[in-house]
Amino acid sequence: MMPPDESAKLRDVAERATRLVQPALLAAFRSTMAVDFKVDRHDVVTRHDRESEAAIRAFLLAEVPDSEVVGEEAGASGSGRVKWYVDPIDGTANFARGLAFWCVSVGAVVDGEIVAGAILDPVADTLFSADTSGAWCNGEPIRSNAVPDEQHATLITGYPVARDFRLDGREVALDRFARLTETFSTLRRPGSAALSIAHVAAGWVDAAAGFGVNAWDVAAAILILRQSGGQYRGFTLGKAGADASELFCPGYVATGAGADYPTLQGVAEAISTTRIAKAAAQPRVAVA
Repeated sequence: MMPPDESAKLRDVAERATRLVQPALLAAFRSTMAVDFKVDRHDVVTRHDRESEAAIRAFLLAEVPDSEVVGEEAGASGSGRVKWYVDPIDGTANFARGLAFWCVSVGAVVDGEIVAGAILDPVADTLFSADTSGAWCNGEPIRSNAVPDEQHATLITGYPVARDFRLDGREVALDRFARLTETFSTLRRPGSAALSIAHVAAGWVDAAAGFGVNAWDVAAAILILRQSGGQYRGFTLGKAGADASELFCPGYVATGAGADYPTLQGVAEAISTTRIAKAAAQPRVAVA
């Protein structure tokens, strides 16, 4: 494991990287802005995503030259021992529309281990961060604290979205959503995986789950949650290898300390098992 002092230095860099773009993003938030689309009309991007990522990338490479930066918008650049995963705006649809639930996420990985990370909620001016020695919110140590029984718990999940209807079938996906809605006391769909997991870490919500995340969405969040005492479980969904690091698993369930949520775990396992089977059944294309 990385020495605590080195990890703390990387956490400081991650924190400053998120703060770097806060003024520009706040100035743009709830202003008139053009919106582009990536994969489909549900996957939006703005010039503020691209500009923020470029600014963070330049900052990280200058502060830690021995680095590679992997961003959501521009891919990878640089080369080095420290691998940064950057989501300049997690929750872009919220940001573009004026809904105040989005964040900036920066996580550092060394030798396959997440060693530092920061998630900034610019609107609330709330900074979550972690290194190998602990987790903090605005400089104060945090501990997750979940309601033990799922029937009295609050769950954040984006499932299902249109992509899930295509992959799982509408009736199946809606039935799974109904089970979660009927089981949990409260279910919310705010729209940012990183910020949702950070809320679990802080003890402000009991659990979060998603089935379409990337490494830049969760790199910082996984460490913050685990260092606060929470649990993170990745699901391959047939898109990652069976032995893949949870960092690269597109599905996840995040729970606070003390949580025992069999319905949530069962739904997540069913989604993953079904998609693994479908992926295995796809015909393989021969390579000449």
